[in-house]
Amino acid sequence: MIKILFFVFWFFTLAGVANIGAFFSGKIPFIRNFSYPVDMGLTYRKKRIFGDNKTIRGFVCGIFLSILTVYLQIFLYQHISFIRNSMLLNYTTINPIIFGGLSGFGALLGDSIKSYFKRQLDIQPGASWFPFDQVDYIFGGIFFISFYIRLTYLEYIALFLMWFLLHPLTTLLGYLFKLKDSPL
Repeated sequence: MIKILFFVFWFFTLAGVANIGAFFSGKIPFIRNFSYPVDMGLTYRKKRIFGDNKTIRGFVCGIFLSILTVYLQIFLYQHISFIRNSMLLNYTTINPIIFGGLSGFGALLGDSIKSYFKRQLDIQPGASWFPFDQVDYIFGGIFFISFYIRLTYLEYIALFLMWFLLHPLTTLLGYLFKLKDSPL
C-alpha cells in the first residue's frame, strides 16, 4: 500500500504543481501584468463565467510548470533507484509534453469549471466552498490524464483521497506564509 501511496503522490504532483503555479503566477512582478481573463470578460446570466482570477497567464504558467515537473520526474526516475523501484509506471516511456500538458490543463480547467459554479451561486472568489475547492483540480486532472495513462481503480481511489487530504494542508501553509487570506 505504501508503494501505491508514493506512486499516486508522485504521479499527480503535476496537477498540484499546475494549480500552485497558476496561483503564484500572479505574484511574479514581471508577468503580473499579463493577467488576461480566460473568459475574456464574458458573462452568463449577468455573471462572469470564470472571473478575473482565472487568467491565461495562470494557465500558461501552470501547464509550463507541470511539463517541467515531468522532465524532473523522468530525470529522477532514471538516476535514483528508489524512485524507479517505487513506480508502477515506466517513466522513460512518457512524453513529458503530453503528460504534463494534459495534467496541468485538466487541473486548471477543473478549477475553472468550479469557479463558474461559484460565480453562478454568488460565492465570492477566494471564499471557501467545501468540498468543491478540494476536488476540482483532482477531477479535472484525472479526467485529462486518463486520455494518456490509465490507472487501476485502487490507484484512482488512493490518488483522490491523498490529494483531497493534502489540499487543506497546502492551503493552511499558504495562509501561514501570508500567501493566502484564509486558512480554509
